[in-house]
Amino acid sequence: MATELEELLGFLSSPSLQVKKAAVDIVRGLTGSDDGLASLSAHADLALPPLVRILCEDPPELASPAAEALINLSQDAALSEKLIAHGTLPTAMNKLYKSGDRKVSHLLVMLLANLTQVDAGANSLLQIGDDKMEGLYISKLVRSFCRSSSEESKEEDIFEHVASILVNISKMESGRKILLEPKRGLLKQAIHQFDSTNPLRKKGVSGTIRNCCFEADNQLHNLLAIAEFLWPALLLPVAGNKVYSEQDTSKMPHELGNALSHEREPVDDPEIRKQALEAIYLISLQEAGRRSLWSVNGPRILQVGYEDEEDPKVIEAYELIGSLLVNNGEAEE
Repeated sequence: MATELEELLGFLSSPSLQVKKAAVDIVRGLTGSDDGLASLSAHADLALPPLVRILCEDPPELASPAAEALINLSQDAALSEKLIAHGTLPTAMNKLYKSGDRKVSHLLVMLLANLTQVDAGANSLLQIGDDKMEGLYISKLVRSFCRSSSEESKEEDIFEHVASILVNISKMESGRKILLEPKRGLLKQAIHQFDSTNPLRKKGVSGTIRNCCFEADNQLHNLLAIAEFLWPALLLPVAGNKVYSEQDTSKMPHELGNALSHEREPVDDPEIRKQALEAIYLISLQEAGRRSLWSVNGPRILQVGYEDEEDPKVIEAYELIGSLLVNNGEAEE
């Protein structure tokens, strides 16, 4: 005999929208508690397929609670794996670009961010193994991420969680390779979002740049090809609070020098400052990377930023770069 929970999950496939709506609302409520999540996890094969079907086929008043339930469930790695095995990721991507409902679209991007925390999800989003389609999904998401930022000031930022997706995929070598491909220009596009006032966008882009710099040993030429955008994104957060002298700024590219010759908003999040310094360190491990850093008067910026820094972990990151530059006998030309 079916249990009460099994009967409830059966109603998720009811032909009656009213019955289905009541069932999906209850299921969403269950995902809000540890006990509810445990019960649903034990019945994943009954719960997940109808929730995905509702998300992709039914109107927003049903799709929205289904998405919220799937977001909560997909925080469990094992359930994420099952959702990916069911083909949820491409289904969600297709729905995202057909949905006319802002809330559902926002929830779909949140779901994608959860699913890409596991390798199978990141590979599915990157479309690894499909030569003709590889990188198509992430290219669409980055394009939407960059286009939407200026439009979302008064409304929900639909694509803000693409920042988290970028961090997730850039933890994998295959993801970094796609982001750094010059023809796609994905990292170059995403870097501009570092100027966003949205902290999720800013921190996500910072983490993505840092992750991509782990490829500096064999992709340095692709990183330095976007140095015009890369160095401001990495150096401005760690430049300290002072207004720089003309003597200092005259040795910098215009964008850096102009920004540092005025008062500016500090980057308060120490994690962003630490990520920027880690990225600079990874680039500076390569001789050409150190030359590029010197060419923008980077060591002077790091010196000033170090004097203002108070966070112990960030101070340690400054000192690591300082030791690297000293040990390599670097001197300003």
